[in-house]
Amino acid sequence: MKMADAVREMGCDVTITGRKLGDCCKKNLVPFKTKRFTMLFKKGFLFYACINLRLFLYLLFNKYDILVANDLDTLLPNYLVSRLKKKPLVFDSHEYFTGVPELVNRPFIKNTWKSIERWILPRLKYVITVSDSIAEKYKSEYDISPVVIRNLARNSESITGYTRYELGIKPEDLILIFQGSGLNIDRGGEELIDAISITPGVTLFVVGSGDILDVMKQKVMENNISDRVIFIPKLSWENMMRYTKGADVGISIDKDTNLNYYFSLPNKLFEYISAGLAVITSALPEVKKMVEDNRCGIVLNTSSPEEISRSIKILRDDRQLLYDLKKNSRIASEKINWENESKKIYSFYKNILL
Repeated sequence: MKMADAVREMGCDVTITGRKLGDCCKKNLVPFKTKRFTMLFKKGFLFYACINLRLFLYLLFNKYDILVANDLDTLLPNYLVSRLKKKPLVFDSHEYFTGVPELVNRPFIKNTWKSIERWILPRLKYVITVSDSIAEKYKSEYDISPVVIRNLARNSESITGYTRYELGIKPEDLILIFQGSGLNIDRGGEELIDAISITPGVTLFVVGSGDILDVMKQKVMENNISDRVIFIPKLSWENMMRYTKGADVGISIDKDTNLNYYFSLPNKLFEYISAGLAVITSALPEVKKMVEDNRCGIVLNTSSPEEISRSIKILRDDRQLLYDLKKNSRIASEKINWENESKKIYSFYKNILL
């Protein structure tokens, strides 16, 4: 959405193409022309085969000046059509796709995607990715030099956070938030719930969606802490940020179980900084560097419930430290924001459009 908006501001006419999937297809959520495919299959080999075929045919018989492939799973049809029609192609890699956790124990499928990657990436001229680590990985594997455009949060100064009164939280409680549309396996959600169960004086908001929500809710019931862990369904970014800005501490504790997480810079980290929160994070290299460079949080030694609890207690009991970390986040947000980062997009696309 942010990429498309930045390109539109350059005078381009943008069409977003993909599959139909729930609320994301409501026109009020996607203020661009869209082409959405109805799919017979929802996942697996047949889904990817069908979406790639539908996308190839659509691109082949429609007019455009530039193609943009978001991630490896849309790259093949974009590449084939770009060669057939001699149009420039941008590969916008939002993750290290062949390192995602869903492929870790599926060697045949992983090798299939890796073969596509090996064939196409060395032939690409225009590549964007979201972290220095992924860029360096592509450089070492394929001798290409992606432009790094981090998925930073937009400036949120105009958004007013919920007050403790509105949230129904006691004045003395420390408010934590764990948010995003990817609250999935190996992202620390289960350990976080266990940590809350042994850490009094704190309230946790879980805002968003993901495949471990049911597990987290079950743990909340088992630990009898439903009064201190509040689940909020997926919201628009602006409404989600009202909860974020009402919190004290943002949690981001992805595990080092796959290369994609290891290289990642989670969106929620930048949203916490935009909201002026102290953060508690795992020690992934990109995340650790961001937190330590800006002195805005605590980096965990491990992702165990005991270590998470220890860090939460430090911020619960040392309010001066909490204040200082939140102040540092607010200072960092003045430069670490999408408004500044998007300037790289204009330079990148200008080279293609000229």
